[in-house]
Amino acid sequence: MRLLIMFDLPVETSKQRKAYRHFRKDLINQGFTMIQYSVYVRVCVNRKSAEFIEKKVSNFLPEAGVIQSLMLTEKQYNDMHFLLGKEKEDVRNYSGRTVIL
Repeated sequence: MRLLIMFDLPVETSKQRKAYRHFRKDLINQGFTMIQYSVYVRVCVNRKSAEFIEKKVSNFLPEAGVIQSLMLTEKQYNDMHFLLGKEKEDVRNYSGRTVIL
């Protein structure tokens, strides 16, 4: 199971940029990996775990912007097509064979 977080945050003032940096850093601290700018993904054991992580993310949301989450099964995530560009060879984002300990 994968949990995607997609966001569009304002960065016009220094306060908004600071909120953006804190949100991004908190996502990384929660185990998310950037797959594109403003799109982060994390492997979760099951749907219940993904819902728990989603709730944790909702605890550190910035004041403004748009943030969306999406839960995908491994099969759905693996069916993602690259229309342009190539897949990053980051082992944390590799979905060929996911082993959760």
